[in-house]
Amino acid sequence: MADPDFWNDQEQAQAIINETNGLKEQVHTFKDMAESYDDLEVSYELVREEDDTELASELESGLAALKQKMNQFELQLLLSAPYDKNNAILELHPGAGGTESQDWASMLLRMYTRWAEKRGFAVETLDYLPGEEAGVKSVTLLIKGHNAYGYLKAEKGVHRLVRISPFDSSGRRHTSFVSCEVMPELDDAVDIELNSEDLKIDTYRASGAGGQHVNTTDSAVRITHLPTNTVVTCQSERSQIKNREQAMKMMKAKLYQLRIEEQERELAEIRGEQKEIGWGSQIRSYVFHPYSMVKDHRTGFEIGNTNSVMDGEIDGFIDAYLRQSLAM
Repeated sequence: MADPDFWNDQEQAQAIINETNGLKEQVHTFKDMAESYDDLEVSYELVREEDDTELASELESGLAALKQKMNQFELQLLLSAPYDKNNAILELHPGAGGTESQDWASMLLRMYTRWAEKRGFAVETLDYLPGEEAGVKSVTLLIKGHNAYGYLKAEKGVHRLVRISPFDSSGRRHTSFVSCEVMPELDDAVDIELNSEDLKIDTYRASGAGGQHVNTTDSAVRITHLPTNTVVTCQSERSQIKNREQAMKMMKAKLYQLRIEEQERELAEIRGEQKEIGWGSQIRSYVFHPYSMVKDHRTGFEIGNTNSVMDGEIDGFIDAYLRQSLAM
C-alpha cells in the first residue's frame, strides 16, 4: 500500500485494502479479547476474596460475552478455503407461485441486506427484475466485505416459507420457495477459461425498481455460456462496458460454482451418498403460521423469533452450518 503506483489499478488497490482491513480487524479482535480476559481474571480474584454476588454476576456475564467473541473469532480463522475471503455474488430466484413466491424473495432480499449492513459489508444490486404485483422475479447482489463468500456459502439452497398469505382474501396458509445461489467474486487470476465463440452477448434497456434510474440506452448486458446454457445479466451501471465487465466476472463465478458442484457430486458417488437436488431439498424452513419457527434442516439449528431472523439475525444458522462442514 506504500508503493507510489498503488492506486494505478484502483480495483486491485481496493481488493488489497479490503484484505488489509480484514487482517486489522482480526488483530484488533484478538487484542480486545486478551484485554477482556485480563479484566475477567482480576474480577475472578476479587470474587474469590470478597464473595461479592453482584461482582460474581458481572463476571458470569463477562465470561459469556468473551466466549461468544472467541467462537466468532475461531470461525473467522477457520474460513480458509479458496475464495472464502472474497466478495460474494448472491442470487435469489422465486419458485412456482407467482406473487406469493416473489414476495418471499423480496423478504429474503431484505434479510440478506440487513445482515450485510450489520456486518459493515457493502451491498450493490447488479440485476433486479421486479414482480408484476409485488416482490421480485429475480435479483443479483454483490456483497463486498472480508469473508463475505465464506459466510454466505452457508445460505446456498432452497428456502421455504409457510404463512397466511397476505394476497389470499380467504386467509389460507401458503407454502413458498425461493432458490438462493451464492458464488465468490473472482478476479482475473482465476483459471476459468471463457472462449468468445462459447458466449452469446445481448444488450437491452435496463429497468429499475420504483424510483431507481431507468436507462434510456441499451446499457444492460446479458451473457449466455452456450455449452452449459448458463445465463448472467447485469444492469447496475449506466455504462454498457462496465456492465459487460461485471457480467463476465459473474459468468466466471457461475462456471467456477458448476465446477465445484461437479467435484462434490463425484465425491458423493465415491462415498456412496445420495444427494437430492431440487425444490424438495430445502435447506431451511421459515414457519410464520400456525407457530413461529425458523429451522435449518442440515444442522437442526432453530430460532423461535422469526422477526429477528427476517431482520438479518442469521449468524446462528451460518455458524452452525460452517462448523458442521468444517468438522466433516
